Amino acid sequence: MSQVGSARKRKDASIPVKAKDASSTGIAAPRDAELDAIVKANTGKKSVEWNYRFALIIITVLAFITRFWGISHPNEVVFDEVHFGKFASYYLERTYFFDVHPPFGKLLFALMGWFVGYDGHFHFDNIGDSYINNKVPYVAFRAMPALLGALTVPVVFDIMWESGYTLPACILSACLVLFDNAHIGQTRLILLDATLVFAMACSLLCYIKFYKLRHAPFGRKWWKWLLLTGFALSCVISTKYVGLFAFITIGSAVAIDLWGLLDINRRQGALSLPEFGKHFMARAFALIIVPFFFYLFWFQVHFALLYRSGPGDDFMSPEFQETLSDNVMLANAVTIDYYDNIQIRHKETGGYLHSHPDRYPLRYEDGRVSSQGQQVTGYPYSDANNHWQIIPLVDDEVLGHHVKNNELVRLRHVVTNTILLSHDVASPYYPTNQEFTTVSLEDALGDRFNDTLFEIRIENGKPGQEFKSLSGQFKLIHNPSKVAMWTHSTPLPDWAYKQQEINGNKNLAQSSNIWFVDEIPSIPANSERLIKKERKPKSMPFLKKWFELQRAMFFHNNALTSSHPYASEPYMWPFLFRGVSFWTQNDTRQQIYFLGNPLGWWIASSLLAVYVGIVAADQLSLRRGVDALDKRTRSRLYNSTGFFFLAWAMHYLPFYLMGRQLFLHHYLPAHLASALVTGALLEFIFNVDPDLDDSPSAKLGKKGVPKKHLPAREKLANQDLLSCWAAVGAIIAIIIGGWYFFLPLTYGYPGLTVPQVNARKWMAYDLHFAK
Repeated sequence: MSQVGSARKRKDASIPVKAKDASSTGIAAPRDAELDAIVKANTGKKSVEWNYRFALIIITVLAFITRFWGISHPNEVVFDEVHFGKFASYYLERTYFFDVHPPFGKLLFALMGWFVGYDGHFHFDNIGDSYINNKVPYVAFRAMPALLGALTVPVVFDIMWESGYTLPACILSACLVLFDNAHIGQTRLILLDATLVFAMACSLLCYIKFYKLRHAPFGRKWWKWLLLTGFALSCVISTKYVGLFAFITIGSAVAIDLWGLLDINRRQGALSLPEFGKHFMARAFALIIVPFFFYLFWFQVHFALLYRSGPGDDFMSPEFQETLSDNVMLANAVTIDYYDNIQIRHKETGGYLHSHPDRYPLRYEDGRVSSQGQQVTGYPYSDANNHWQIIPLVDDEVLGHHVKNNELVRLRHVVTNTILLSHDVASPYYPTNQEFTTVSLEDALGDRFNDTLFEIRIENGKPGQEFKSLSGQFKLIHNPSKVAMWTHSTPLPDWAYKQQEINGNKNLAQSSNIWFVDEIPSIPANSERLIKKERKPKSMPFLKKWFELQRAMFFHNNALTSSHPYASEPYMWPFLFRGVSFWTQNDTRQQIYFLGNPLGWWIASSLLAVYVGIVAADQLSLRRGVDALDKRTRSRLYNSTGFFFLAWAMHYLPFYLMGRQLFLHHYLPAHLASALVTGALLEFIFNVDPDLDDSPSAKLGKKGVPKKHLPAREKLANQDLLSCWAAVGAIIAIIIGGWYFFLPLTYGYPGLTVPQVNARKWMAYDLHFAK
């Protein structure tokens, strides 16, 4: 099989023609001396491939039609629009919010809202809330992902074109995305994945264009495509953190490329170490430093826009909250004095520090013995048993004095008149953690005195800093044993009324050790401490704010481990075992069910396995001295198609290592890569010669011999091309059939009857209205 260059041959005097051959894409495609001779012999000759351009126009028009058709339906909140529509509104209101995803994709929605004059008054609180009644320009919001989703299709076509594949291969790859119900469904709603997938596809395209210029390094266009690759990568990871997989894909290709440049036996001539250093630094600058600064830039915009206090305050430290105007916590913060009665609340679970006269049982369910002391638990509601008096170590001359950071205190339970204590007895649920209980005043002043001492350690507090309610988030550290008071959401048994367990955590750094004083019931209403003073927002260095937000984002993203009715495992995705219910309407029996085109997904997944099989068979053959492929074909198979396969693997396999909730939409970037592999492999399977066009190189055979001397080869190649076209036509017909069959579930109309719904439950999809 000969695969001598059908790549885009555009005239460009600044780039040697030999840099633009079909084999120059992929990870590190080695050059063929014969190919160089052919391309050099045809320098300056033009071949405008109007068939490619015409196909690209048709596919782009169809992409816009499929993404924008009926985009106003339904005219109410759908699935995760409750999140990303809400975030756009918060941007427009300048109200601080918290989300586990970076800001770039959400900023695009806010930009669209700003363009149409929307003020952000609607907060997308519930699925099913009417857009019409609330006067929300939802079509404009949905138009942003629809635009990016539509542009993704021609980008896929362009990737194949720039990689030198024949027109059938380009059309097939593009159609696998064009007529895929999952890509369509995800890009017609106010969701982030359209931005993610588009930026990922652009990063592949830009890198291929850059790599094709590798024989003209450090030129204007070389720098342009290298920097655009970096910018596209920054957009991917600035939308979702799974964009890191695009960095790994491009980074792997760059590493292999650099390894080749380091070879002293390169056919193009060895590079000196200073020259190699220039190549390395250029790539590091464009693909690491530039993307990182763009990534920081979007967070700078994020902080600049969100300067008002909002629902995201609770996720941030008091120091961060002081930079926000109208922060309720800081505005209502009151300095705490010794002998104040206070209510202490856990930041993460919201439970109050609580005690009651009941005792721990003699033995727990696992046979361990308790202290049988008074129970200390976490209680979710305000109650008199939540009141604790903060008392000093020495009673003299402290009345009216403020409690300060790092001071040792004792806590008296007001109702039972006992003192909080922790000791070396295992807690009910955590044998490694200490039990919390209370003891009488007499015991607290005797042998148990040290066990009742606790340190107030304010988070990020300064020495001598005053302890305040609400804003003074702190850890209560047991002084003798150095454990932190901690609780969790798992309820205790009936003997503790299913309240929360309180125990001593040896891991002091754990963020879930943080508490705050919710209320000071003992302060008289006319106290000067309750007089609110005018407060101006404070400043905080950008990097400090960024680091704090990064920590919170990663922590809460990793904490998304709870079960979800529509969550799915990675092994299900290539086979499309299940989807996600986005929206239903009982009266009309309409529903939006997020699902890919099963026929397209199964074809693409099958050819991924075929690719692995072909590579394995080739390697086995080579070990036995059988070389069934010519050098050019093997280069394309391993490098160009291999690059696409690498993109699929890097966007799919890492999900097996994740413990968080996963859904079908996480597979969309990998599915796009599988579409590229499918088109490339089809050309390989049908042994298509990409030289069957009107370009000058098509007039030469495999060895540079005029084709008029090779009529048999030309005839066979034409037959291969016709077979390929026939296969592509059949596959596209199948794909369109699957797209059309599942179209009512993607667009949300028309409503389906019970038999029609059941006919679409191919893999036992959990569709609504099946009865």
